[in-house]
Amino acid sequence: MDQSTSNRGAEIEIEGSGGFRYEVAQDWEQLPQGLRFGEVAGVAVDSNDRVYVFHRSETPVVIFERDGTFVNSWGEGDFARPHGIFIGPDDSVYLTDDFDHTVRKFTTDGELLLTLGVSGECPDTGVINMDPGTVVRAGPPFNLPTNLGLSQNGDMYISDGYGNARVHKFSADGELLLSWGEPGTGPGQFILPHGVALDRNDKVYVADRSNNRIQIFTADGEYLTEWTDTTAPCQLYIDADDYAYVAELPGRVSIFDLNGALQARWGTGSGADIPGDLQGAHGIYVDAHGDLYVGEVGLMPESPNRHHLQKFIRI
Repeated sequence: MDQSTSNRGAEIEIEGSGGFRYEVAQDWEQLPQGLRFGEVAGVAVDSNDRVYVFHRSETPVVIFERDGTFVNSWGEGDFARPHGIFIGPDDSVYLTDDFDHTVRKFTTDGELLLTLGVSGECPDTGVINMDPGTVVRAGPPFNLPTNLGLSQNGDMYISDGYGNARVHKFSADGELLLSWGEPGTGPGQFILPHGVALDRNDKVYVADRSNNRIQIFTADGEYLTEWTDTTAPCQLYIDADDYAYVAELPGRVSIFDLNGALQARWGTGSGADIPGDLQGAHGIYVDAHGDLYVGEVGLMPESPNRHHLQKFIRI
């Protein structure tokens, strides 16, 4: 069943289907002169619907109002390689730095509150050249971690990542509570756990990218089930209405209910400079109005302006 529609060639681009239809917001972000997006690894929205873009450039954190007005930027010189971002209900900003092997918690204006992991240090898991398929053993935190999700009580779940085949659970104050996972393709095994999110019942959804699936666990890491109607899922966001929005690396967005039923899907992965087309969909988030933000990485060099964030306005 084709879950995508598009109004190509018209003045307004429309994506999605059914109850999930979106207008593509063209030229949305208002970057100040001299600032240009690198690869947009992650995007998140705070309680005021301000949009935080975590991208790979000299100024890694850039903040906008919902209408695209520039607010602030910070993080110069603080990150080896930006990878994942999540904003908690108290507006704490959690940033995952895969090359530094750390996850850090900040205030909205960039004050450091907590660091998990040791900068530049990682366990020996056998990984070669960041290839997750070469991981031969699971290890402690962290080896190239990727993303973070929060439980209802503030416990942190971190997908770890390119160099480890695990998910780690930490208390809100940073105590390691448990880890699970090992290299492989079976239930509870991972080849590149790349994204993580929790629903209101604290079920843990892990984007197992290289296995082309999303695995679902209890809060204590017990395997429940998996969704296989995904292609290289990078990250997912679960909204207040219990829908999961998935960024898929070839250039696609898929929306599921929490039973795994597909609700809408779009994206060709063409990399063309056409608003609404996606390539390298890597980060995803939804604001309080239902508007959707998608960050892209690994774009074609002939499309130099496509290392950016796309906004889809719910209609």
